[in-house]
Amino acid sequence: MQARDYRDLFLLAAIWGSSFLFMRLSVGDFGPFALVEIRLGAAALFLLAVAAARGSLRAFWSNLRHISVVGIFAAGLPFLLFNVAAQTVPASIMAVINAMTPLFGALIARLWLKEALSNLRILGLGLGFTGILLLVWKDLSFEAGGMGFGVLAVLGASLCYAYAACYTTRFLKGVDPLAMAAGSVTVAAIAMLPLALYTWPAAPVPMTSWGAALSLSLLCTGLAYLIYYGLIDRVGASRSITVTFLVPLFGIFWGAIILHEPVGLRMLGAASVVLLGTLLATGFIGAGKLQAGGRPR
Repeated sequence: MQARDYRDLFLLAAIWGSSFLFMRLSVGDFGPFALVEIRLGAAALFLLAVAAARGSLRAFWSNLRHISVVGIFAAGLPFLLFNVAAQTVPASIMAVINAMTPLFGALIARLWLKEALSNLRILGLGLGFTGILLLVWKDLSFEAGGMGFGVLAVLGASLCYAYAACYTTRFLKGVDPLAMAAGSVTVAAIAMLPLALYTWPAAPVPMTSWGAALSLSLLCTGLAYLIYYGLIDRVGASRSITVTFLVPLFGIFWGAIILHEPVGLRMLGAASVVLLGTLLATGFIGAGKLQAGGRPR
């Protein structure tokens, strides 16, 4: 990897790590459905313009059915679930739980794509789930104001990402990545529009929340997709996936600096266990890397 690749890798991790912050800052004023539509709609316009300029739209239309499935599971549903979680779950905790995506990817690849799981990768799965329990068990309340449903929502979002990654490996291997990015976000934006219009906030939304929502859309989705797929093009999927291991660190950092979320030994210890489990489950420690485990946030 060249210096430019390392720069883009850390820039991408910093951007995706900030997405949890922007969700926390804007979901209270917009609500989950309106916020997901702003994120998807503005990002779709941006990515469609870039795809059209680069001549990538033909691949979108010729793979519309499969790209539509990816759009729902890689953008529509997970973005909505993250917004639901952001109402009760701190940004730093969401970032750490989201690191479970490659672990779910390894599990789905085993069940669906029949990938072999070594003993080390099975150990990694166990460690990952143990780390999440260590992180949230004290706050895992399902009463009003508790984090229980929010934690389940983040896990659901991570599961959606993992399924979309395996689906892409199965049905869209070799398709223009820019066409997939633009097409999937566009399909998800169209699918979410009716619910967004129905739940659109009646009161005026403060400019700070608009700024956070548009940052979530244009920075954390539109620009981040371009950086991510540029990395894949230059250095390959297996190296680009290492961004997954950096995102929780930036998520914790932004949550502590901007939102003043506490960072204690339990959080750091649990995050370390989750990341170790992810490294094992994806084969970065040991053999047999899972190339389908990393997805945009």
